[in-house]
Amino acid sequence: MPLQRFTRVYGIKDAKIAPLTTDPAAGSPTYGALIDVPGIKTFEISGDVEVKSLRGDNTKLATNSAITNIQVSVTHAKMSLDVLAAIIGGTVTDSGTTPAQKTGWDLTGANATMPPFKLEGVTPPNGVDIVGGDMHVVLHKLTLASFPDLGFAEEDYRIASFTANADPLLSSDKWLSIVLNETAAAIA
Repeated sequence: MPLQRFTRVYGIKDAKIAPLTTDPAAGSPTYGALIDVPGIKTFEISGDVEVKSLRGDNTKLATNSAITNIQVSVTHAKMSLDVLAAIIGGTVTDSGTTPAQKTGWDLTGANATMPPFKLEGVTPPNGVDIVGGDMHVVLHKLTLASFPDLGFAEEDYRIASFTANADPLLSSDKWLSIVLNETAAAIA
C-alpha cells in the first residue's frame, strides 16, 4: 500500500546547500559538497502566479495562469562563511596557528559571482504524520534574490537570513521537489 499523500509538517531539523556545478540540457546536474546551514530556523517557500483573463461579449471567456517565480526565504541562527561563499561567491581562507588562527571571507567585485545552488531542508523524524518518517523539500537551482541579512544587534543575537529565486534545471525541468519518507533519512 502506498504512503498517504498528505501530512502535517512540524519543525525543521536540518538544511544544507550544495553549489550547482553543471546542469547539462542532456544529462544530470552535478553538485558540489553539501554545506550545512547552521542553526536553521525557517525555510519558507512562496511563489508568484501571473493570471491573464480573456474577456469578450461583455463577459469573462477564459483564464490562464502561469507560475512566474518560486522563492525561498531562509533564516538561520549562526552565520556561516562557507554558506556565504556558496550563495554569493567570494573566498574563505584559513591562516595562522594556535593561538592566533583566523578564518575569513572576502568578497570582491571580481568574485561576487552569485553562483547557482541547491537547497534541501528536512523535518525531524516524526515531524510528519508517518511515524518514524520525515519530509524533505528540495529546491534544485537557486540564485540569491537579495543580499543576505548580516550584521550585529545591540544586546541580542543577530539572526542571519537570505532569499533566493528558483529556476528550473535545464537537465530535468525540476524547480521544487517534496518527498515524504516512510523512514527518516539524512540529507544526502
